[in-house]
Formats: sequence, C-alpha cells, structure tokens
Amino acid sequence: MIRALSILLVFTIAPIFSSNSYNSPILENDDLLDKSVPEEEILTNSILAHPENSEFTLPQGQVLDHAVSGYLKLLAEGSIEPGKVLTIVDFSLPSTEKRMWVIDVEDGRILHQTVVSHGRNSGDLMAETFSNVESSYMSSLGFYVTGETYHGKHGFSLRLDGMEKGFNDLARQRAIVIHGAAYANEDFITQTGRLGRSLGCPALPLDLSETVINQIKDKSCLFIYGNDDNYLNNSPLLSSKG
Repeated sequence: MIRALSILLVFTIAPIFSSNSYNSPILENDDLLDKSVPEEEILTNSILAHPENSEFTLPQGQVLDHAVSGYLKLLAEGSIEPGKVLTIVDFSLPSTEKRMWVIDVEDGRILHQTVVSHGRNSGDLMAETFSNVESSYMSSLGFYVTGETYHGKHGFSLRLDGMEKGFNDLARQRAIVIHGAAYANEDFITQTGRLGRSLGCPALPLDLSETVINQIKDKSCLFIYGNDDNYLNNSPLLSSKG
C-alpha cells in the first residue's frame, strides 16, 4: 500500500518539476486569471516589477509600452518565435547612456543593458535624423525581426529584417546589421564625450557583441525608438495599436 502511494505521488508531482514546466512570475501572476487584464499590461508589469531589474535603468515608460505592443503584434502574426527575447534600443537617449536592453519575456528579467552606436549621419551625441535610404549612413527606426548570423568585415554579425514599410524595410538591402565595433565602447566616450558612430548599424561593444547576438538571433523582436514625429505618427505597427 505504501509503495503504491509513493508511485502515485511521484507521477502526480513530477510534471510540476519537469524540464518542460514553466514557473515564471508572469504565469504565477493572478492577473492571468483575470481575462480583463490585457496581455500587454501583464508583460510590461513583469518587466517593471522583476526584482533583479533594480540594478538596471529601465526603459522609459512610453518606449517600453511601444516595444511591448509591437512585440505582441509580431508574435500574434507569427513573425517572431514565442519565448524569444525582446530587444529595445532607445535613440532618444544620448550615446553616452546604456540605451539598449535585452529582456527575457518569459519572466521580465533584463539580461543585458549596454551602450549602442547610431549612424554617423543621424547625429553626433544624439541621434536626431533617421532614414531608410541606402548609403544614407543613418539609423532606421521601428520594429525588426532578427535573422541569421554570419562572419563579415566586422566579425560575428547578425542580419536584420525591417518590418515597417518606408521606415526600415530596406535594412537587409542596406546591410544594416548588429555587430561589434571598437568605437562602440565606453572608453571611446571617455576620450571623445560620445560613443563612436556606425554607417547605420546598431553596433555593440566588442566584448559583449557575440553574447548578445547569440541571444537575440533567429526571429526575435528588436525595437529601435527615436524622437521622430513622422515615425511615431505613421508607424504601421504603432498606428494600429488598439
């Protein structure tokens, strides 16, 4: 009788602790039981409330709201893979600040916060002008889906596919990729008062670029924000926010 009870308990409890179980704060949140709470609000709150995120500067409220909204739209249409990280770049901040975040959407935890370069013709300390035109050497705003990795002239790099027509849909044609660069380093800030600039690519510090690229590659969501009324008012993804 005791042996039978033990076997029953093992089979009853085992699924809870299996490798496929999911015990993230999002799924433990009582809000999930209340269908009136929007999924967007649940994900945003999980990022704002995660205890380990206290060591980071969080994305600005409007930027985070836009990022989560677009992420959920891309997820719903099948453009990105479920469970993949959400990456946010805020070009409304100066290049001296850590304005890129990689976020685990399953529990809201920030995995990385780092500096990131903007295009040389987008501005000096601040990125103020944006373009989707080839050879403009400017950054492009909007939502991207990360593609495949490759080794090119900047070493280990990640291709990007822009998802917003007229704003970033020529990213692959323009060779706008994520890569590491010596000028995308905080030591460069000490020397010049700003981060070095790219030809339009969001370039990362060399000591972090490979780690970040491996985390965000293959159909995850990247959102690049900037203070640009044309984009904010006419974005195909943001304008459809319900």
